[in-house]
Amino acid sequence: MAPPLEDHQMEEEQRPLLTRALHRSATNNTSQVAMVGSNPCPIESLDYEIIENDLFDQNWRTRSKVDQVRYVVLKWTFCFAIGVLTGIVGFVINLAVENVSGFKHGAVSALMESTSYWTAFWLFAGSNLVFLLFASSITAFVSPAAGGSGIPEVKAYLNGVDAPNIFSMRTLAVKIAGNIAAVSSSLHVGKAGPMVHTGACIAAIFGQGGSRKYGLTCRWLRYFKNDRDRRDLVTIGAGAGVAAAFRAPVGGVLFALESLSSWWRSALIWRSFFTTAVVAVVLRLFIELCGTGRCGMFGKGGLIMYDVSTIFDDLMTYHLKDIPIVILIGVTGALLGGLYNFLMTKVLRAYNMINERGGAHKLMLAASVSILTSCCVFGLPWLAPCRPCPTNGSPDGTCHALNRFRRFHCPPGHYNDLASLFLNINDDAIRNLYSTGTSDVYHPGSMIIFFVASYGLGVLSYGVVAPSGLFVPIILTGATYGRLVAMLLGSHSGLDHGLVAILGSASFLGGTIRMTVSVCVIILELTNNLLLLPLVMLVLLISKTVADSFNSSIYDLILQLKGLPHLDGHAEPYMRQLTVGDVVAGPLRSFNGVEKVGNIVHILRTTGHHAFPVVDEPPFSPAPVLYGLVLRAHLLVLLKKREFLPAPERYPKEYVAAGRFLAEDFDKRGSGKQDTIADVQLPSEEMEMYVDLHPFTNTSPYTVVETMSLAKALVLFREVGLRHLLVVPKACDRSPVVGILTRHDFMPEHILGLHPVLLGSRWKRLRWQKGVVAKYFRSLLVWITNSG
Repeated sequence: MAPPLEDHQMEEEQRPLLTRALHRSATNNTSQVAMVGSNPCPIESLDYEIIENDLFDQNWRTRSKVDQVRYVVLKWTFCFAIGVLTGIVGFVINLAVENVSGFKHGAVSALMESTSYWTAFWLFAGSNLVFLLFASSITAFVSPAAGGSGIPEVKAYLNGVDAPNIFSMRTLAVKIAGNIAAVSSSLHVGKAGPMVHTGACIAAIFGQGGSRKYGLTCRWLRYFKNDRDRRDLVTIGAGAGVAAAFRAPVGGVLFALESLSSWWRSALIWRSFFTTAVVAVVLRLFIELCGTGRCGMFGKGGLIMYDVSTIFDDLMTYHLKDIPIVILIGVTGALLGGLYNFLMTKVLRAYNMINERGGAHKLMLAASVSILTSCCVFGLPWLAPCRPCPTNGSPDGTCHALNRFRRFHCPPGHYNDLASLFLNINDDAIRNLYSTGTSDVYHPGSMIIFFVASYGLGVLSYGVVAPSGLFVPIILTGATYGRLVAMLLGSHSGLDHGLVAILGSASFLGGTIRMTVSVCVIILELTNNLLLLPLVMLVLLISKTVADSFNSSIYDLILQLKGLPHLDGHAEPYMRQLTVGDVVAGPLRSFNGVEKVGNIVHILRTTGHHAFPVVDEPPFSPAPVLYGLVLRAHLLVLLKKREFLPAPERYPKEYVAAGRFLAEDFDKRGSGKQDTIADVQLPSEEMEMYVDLHPFTNTSPYTVVETMSLAKALVLFREVGLRHLLVVPKACDRSPVVGILTRHDFMPEHILGLHPVLLGSRWKRLRWQKGVVAKYFRSLLVWITNSG
């Protein structure tokens, strides 16, 4: 029931000049398709609003104390199960990667010692190619939603965006197997991002509310058939994934709070903390089991992955004179991180153009990146000189058998420092760089080569269609850059090279991922040294602050590239110059309180809207009045129930209470599962009957007046977690509802498409542009010249 066009034009002529200049150029044509994993998929919004109507009020009144206790106990039981399963999966992934990669590197080292160099290369490159093609094949053809790290998809889901199959069993299986294969292929990717997605998948499966397919139809499982409880479980699972990836339980909770979740409650902190604690205990049990030698090459690192605690206290000391060096590391990490994000977006755009051509092109791209990576990893160590083993390398004076040192082509008693970094899994390479008291182990030239290669391969590897993470490669690249800075400073700095490597990782993480608190805690838990806290805090604050002036975080940029409509916690400045009436799109479809079945079927078949205003008109009310909002899914349930009326009248009061309709019939189905209007087949005589929508309509939907600023409406929409926001008129003599705002109405693409005049507006977020940088640089040169 949209307002007449003539009235709308008259109102436009009476508006102030500024508002009249913001005429719409088109209706809302924002796409509701986004890249999920590696394939484009239709997306929908989640609805966290609590529905209040006669049916659900009756259901709440009939719930006993036992039901409430069972619901609370079930939530904690699910948290325990999520922690146990995520810990087991994290252990299995680490166990598989270290043994598969260890066996491959051991075979290559044996061939190198026998001077079978070409055979070693073909074995190395061939095994890498097979592993990566396997990971890419199962991702491209079995579950495309498992591609990438999964963190952008999890972040979008927790912001209110749903997509099919992002948390399915198939996605979980492909994520685990594909990540093991991708990391074992020497590709410059990590396990942390996929572990976040894996933990979220495990949690989402618990939140499906049972399954008719597998016979899980207990009544108490239906408590979780709503988006709110599923959101909480996915948040908990994502935090458990971080805890399993880094063995950092507190960091996992903070990561979910700072980077992923858009809504947080104190009760959720308790449950998330409990879950990550369970993960830590499970990992501890498995690590103790592996300490007996039953796990092959896994189990020697302990719960702390990169333990830098040392008996030499002077290695971890720092003084006030070292603060300028720390500031330099933070600024440089911010610049490198901003450039990394910029290059990553360009590469991902190019990869998307290739991947859109089909599965064969996805595999060809993966094969090309694998061959390039193998050539770099195996070829670049030939540029490094052979260095004699340290006297403390091993009791017999040889060092090539240890993970810290690789002999490669060097004679006995010597090692190749580049091969020691390249021909190791990322965890061992990071452990080598973080080691204290090793200032003379690496050559500066080797550090330069490894930094450039690690930086470039990190940019080129992520877009491959395979489960892959960014976190660990960024840590490795930052550690290399930190070591290089320490070497270049030489005697000007008294900081240990291992300490500077840790600061380098922190600065590069702050410059790319733009997180502070969670990254700080994760680094402290990884390194087991609280003495680093002040320096890590300072580096993270500087790197994030400087990098934010150039571009957004890498995960936010990937969200934009994928087209996922993520709502930020702040409003764009130009939104304060618009009202909700300036962006609401039509035409608006609404229903009467008692509606004809044929009209409902026709509107559902001709529109894709998921909610419709219900307006009472005479004889049910003296004048047209907004009664509430009814969901598309609930209308489909009503049509399938076929409880129709022969005349336009309301249901008797005892009709709902008599059990003709049950609240569980209207529960939200699992992710990716929904009824469609095509499933409804009604005879012509039933199409002429009526259905009373009053008992099933949300009588208290959130509404805003049409003159409210768009920025204010965005805050309400995001903070409450809405899917639909009704816009009501300012005047009483108009239709009771103007339109409905959805997530896409707040997206910049839609707003700027309706009002192109805002494209030239100066009301934009503070970002350093090329012209601005050049202007201030010229001013600095003039000031220096005049001062001289």
